[in-house]
Amino acid sequence: MHIVIIALTVIVSILLIGIVLIQKSKGGGLSSQFGGAGTVMGVRQTNSFLEKGTWTLVAILVLLSIVSVWTAPKAAQENGLRAVPQQSAAPAATLPTAGELDVTPVAVPATEAVEVEVPVEQPAAAEE
Repeated sequence: MHIVIIALTVIVSILLIGIVLIQKSKGGGLSSQFGGAGTVMGVRQTNSFLEKGTWTLVAILVLLSIVSVWTAPKAAQENGLRAVPQQSAAPAATLPTAGELDVTPVAVPATEAVEVEVPVEQPAAAEE
């Protein structure tokens, strides 16, 4: 049931996006494509239809959102997880203790400092 509600929510959302994109800001929209105010699909009637459609789709979307909360699957455990965590078949590897480590000191040879000369270019004298 929850999947059906989510699918309907997506469909209504796409329809709502479409009807909002059809409208033009400040009331232009589809109404400018039709004749004067005296025709059957005049300016006032087209805006009224689009406005009623927008509010209807918004109301349906809000209703579907509320119903979606009620039909959502319940939590599987008390800690709020919806899925039961998988138990691993092998136990986790344990770290060795300090007594179990085989540590051998290694002598690191000292490095000598090497001086490198970096040539510095002198700026060319400005010709006057």
